[in-house]
Amino acid sequence: MGKFLSVLLLLILAGLGVGAYFFTRDMTAPQVVLTPDRPATGSKREFTVTASDPTSGIKSIKISVLQAQKETTIVQKNLEPAPRELVEKFNLDQAGLREGQFDLVVVVTDKSVFNFGAGNTTRVTKTMTLDNRAPVISVLSQAHHIKQGGACGVVYQVNKDVERSGVMVGDYFFPGYKLDSGNYACVFAFPWNMEISKFQPRLYAEDSAGNERSISFRYNAKPTKFKFDSINVGDDFLQSKMPQFEAMYPDLKDPVQIYIKVNRDLRKENVAKLFEFAKKTSPKMLWEGPFLRLPNAAPRAGFGDGRSYMYKNQKIDEETHLGVDLASLENAQIPAANHGKVIFTGFFGIYGNAVIIDHGWGIQSIYSHMSQISVKEGDEVKRGTIIGNTGATGLAAGDHLHFGIALQGIEIQPIEWWDPHWIKDNITSKFQ
Repeated sequence: MGKFLSVLLLLILAGLGVGAYFFTRDMTAPQVVLTPDRPATGSKREFTVTASDPTSGIKSIKISVLQAQKETTIVQKNLEPAPRELVEKFNLDQAGLREGQFDLVVVVTDKSVFNFGAGNTTRVTKTMTLDNRAPVISVLSQAHHIKQGGACGVVYQVNKDVERSGVMVGDYFFPGYKLDSGNYACVFAFPWNMEISKFQPRLYAEDSAGNERSISFRYNAKPTKFKFDSINVGDDFLQSKMPQFEAMYPDLKDPVQIYIKVNRDLRKENVAKLFEFAKKTSPKMLWEGPFLRLPNAAPRAGFGDGRSYMYKNQKIDEETHLGVDLASLENAQIPAANHGKVIFTGFFGIYGNAVIIDHGWGIQSIYSHMSQISVKEGDEVKRGTIIGNTGATGLAAGDHLHFGIALQGIEIQPIEWWDPHWIKDNITSKFQ
């Protein structure tokens, strides 16, 4: 009898242990993230709930809003089988909320047997303000004249605080920057490769609640007839220039194939990098007045020039020259075109040794093919500061400066920025 009781006691204890294990093995509540996490929202803004429970899975989700002690359910789901991860998207369009404060409540429960089968529950509550009023944009500036490949300024005001505003040109966005007056100024471009029929700039604003508005404004756009040239690529040029790039393309041995790869693919990579540099721009206007041109220099090639590249009378590539080539004395000193901050120095692909200076508002000057660089990243420079010397690095056939201007990463016509009358008429007079 004693032995029987001992075995029975062991079985009971084992059963209790197994039960305790199953009832306590998952005591971790689901991870729940609600995005975007903003203090204000509009009815049409899309929210995303991301929930995860790698052990037991998600059993149920409920999303509701509470306003004036009235609860309205937006989403309620019981999930079978229980997924380890769940992504639920929703908006408040059908919630029947009035403008003003409300609570957004997300309740997620896992399938754990903890808590006598009820599972673990995570509850996320966010207090928000419903705002369905889109910003009102008013254009203040006049005479928006712009040429294909060039730029123009516009000044406007918005009737409420906004998270972002500016000018949309096709898929490109040119941010506006707030002035001391409370108004906004934006410098936008007519991209060189955009057809005039597709150039339809619109002012855009979005507030913190996600409400958006865009409006058209008066402008006068003119097409530009760009030049087209043929460039001969000779063996002497290939032998002197391609060794710079051999390490980038170790599988290629033919100098012509390396050249095509550099001129086509590396060029695209360099151009794409300009959009990354644009993110480093200052929200303050750092520049003042017209930009400096390389002194005593003759123009050798212009902005937007189309080029066919020929090797032994055969066309091997076709690209567009997006800058102005200026030739002066060999190893001539290069002045900074305007006040700003150096955001890049070093070897920059087809541009060779290069310096890029940020002038604020997305405006950045590019100095290429340099033989020597006299500044470093982070330096603040003044208009006329010597930043280095001309050279023939990169794809340069001879000693010269390739000077470029980029606006929010898009290369634009530099000549405009040398002209004090153009600067005044198209940019500064609009907000001063």
